[in-house]
Amino acid sequence: MEDLTLSVPAVTSTEGTEKPTPITLRSPLKYQASSSSAFKSPPLEWLQGTWSVTHSTLPMWRKAKNVQITYTIIPSSAGRPILLDDEVTSEPTQRTLMPQPKSIKGIDTPAGEGAWDWRGKGLLKIATSHWEVLGWGEREFEGVKGGEKWVVTWFAPSLFTPAGMDIYSSRKEGLSDGTFQEVMNALEELEAKEMAELAKKEMREVKIQY
Repeated sequence: MEDLTLSVPAVTSTEGTEKPTPITLRSPLKYQASSSSAFKSPPLEWLQGTWSVTHSTLPMWRKAKNVQITYTIIPSSAGRPILLDDEVTSEPTQRTLMPQPKSIKGIDTPAGEGAWDWRGKGLLKIATSHWEVLGWGEREFEGVKGGEKWVVTWFAPSLFTPAGMDIYSSRKEGLSDGTFQEVMNALEELEAKEMAELAKKEMREVKIQY
């Protein structure tokens, strides 16, 4: 049985007569018997920009604040596919045994529908990881033109981190409580029970303090 995912932004009418499209998510590709035909990747123009990481299961973000990810499209050339320039910035909130870099830069290469292979730049060129979009969309939000955009991503285990999931918001101050609860409900209903349990037990708010 395949998971379904939100492939179009949810909207409501100004009169409030229409309900938002329910948020549903797909499981990571490794847990699917076959790819979900219902899933459509977010357009790169939609994904491009700076996102706030508002919640995560990854331990590394429990000692950091103001975590942001910026994607920039790198146009295709000479037969090479379109790539994404990927920069993660954060501020440490605690001292750690190993210094935490304030900026992690890399390049994302397409690796399937809504899936990417990341490789670091510079000294991190030896580091690699794989990540996938599990769902994406928009919700109307009072006072925000165009509403708030959200994305749920999954990261495969790597040399430096365990498998985990992040929730992104287009709003610098983070995801609204209502949208977060909808996303969490969808995560807890994932067909991949291992991931659903991970979300229930390990999803934590990432500190935002500017």
